[in-house]
Amino acid sequence: MRKGILLAGGNGSRLYPITKGVNKHLLQIYDKPMIYYPLSTLMLADVRDILLITNVSDIDTFKKLFGNGNYLGINIKYEVQEKPEGVAQAFIIAKDFIKDNPSILILGDNIFHGNQLIKQLKNIPDDNKGASVFAYPVKDPERYGVVEFDSQGKVLSIEEKPQIAKSKYALTGLYFFDSSVIEKSSKLKKSSRNEFEITSINKEYLDEGSLNVVKMGRGTAWLDAGTHDALHDASSYIKTLQQRQGLIIGCLEEISWRKGWITSRDLISIAKSLKNNFYKEYLFSLVENK
Repeated sequence: MRKGILLAGGNGSRLYPITKGVNKHLLQIYDKPMIYYPLSTLMLADVRDILLITNVSDIDTFKKLFGNGNYLGINIKYEVQEKPEGVAQAFIIAKDFIKDNPSILILGDNIFHGNQLIKQLKNIPDDNKGASVFAYPVKDPERYGVVEFDSQGKVLSIEEKPQIAKSKYALTGLYFFDSSVIEKSSKLKKSSRNEFEITSINKEYLDEGSLNVVKMGRGTAWLDAGTHDALHDASSYIKTLQQRQGLIIGCLEEISWRKGWITSRDLISIAKSLKNNFYKEYLFSLVENK
C-alpha cells in the first residue's frame, strides 16, 4: 500500500510578514487552512497512511488540527523537520515510515483541482516501479524545476530553476516514487543552494529510464500558493468555484464519506460537533441529499 508524505515545514520566507507568527500551511485559502487541499489530494489518491512533516514549533498545532486522523478514516503520524534543507530531505526523515512501500510526496502549499485529477492519480498503480511526476504548463517556468520533451513527448532533461527554460512545463509538487527513493535520497549531497534537491532524485530515475512524466492539461488546475499573489489567486479560485457550484473543494470529511472510510452516522456526528456555519450545513446536506 502506498504511503503519503505531506511536507509542511520551511520558513515561508516568501510570504513574510504574514508568516512571521504562523506556519504558511495554516494560512487561509478562502474558507479552509491551506493544508486541507494537499491532504485532500492524498486522500483522493486513496492514501490513508500519511506522515506530516513540519517544524518543531508547529507540530502541536497540526496535531490539534488533525489529531491521528481517525475521525477521517485515515492514519496521520508526525515528524519534525529540524531545519529546512530541501524537498528531498522529506525522504530522509520518512525512511522508517516508508520502509519498503511506494510513496507519494506532496508539498503543503500545492493545490490541485480538476475533473481529470482523480483519473490521473488512479492511473498510477501501487506496484508502479520507478517514479511518476506531474508537469504543468506555466508562464514563468524559470521559478520551478523544468522538464524538456522531444517531439515524441519523451523526457530529455530536468533542470532546477534554469535561467533560460527549455520548455514551459514546470514540475509540480506531487511525486510518486517506488521504495528505492529511500536509497536514492540517502546518497544525496547538498546542492549549491545547500539543499537536498528533489530534482536530483528525479534525474536519477530519468537516467535509469524509469521516470514517467504526466502532463496536466486544461482539465486540471495547479496552484502553488507560496507567494502573496498566488495566495490571493488561490483563494479567489476556490471562492469562485464553490459559490458557483455550491460544493466545497478540499472537504476532507466529504472525501472520507464518499470513499466509505466513514459512515453517514460518523459524518452527522462530525457536523453536530461544529458551530453553526456553512461548513456544518454542507456536511448535513450531503447525507440529506444522498
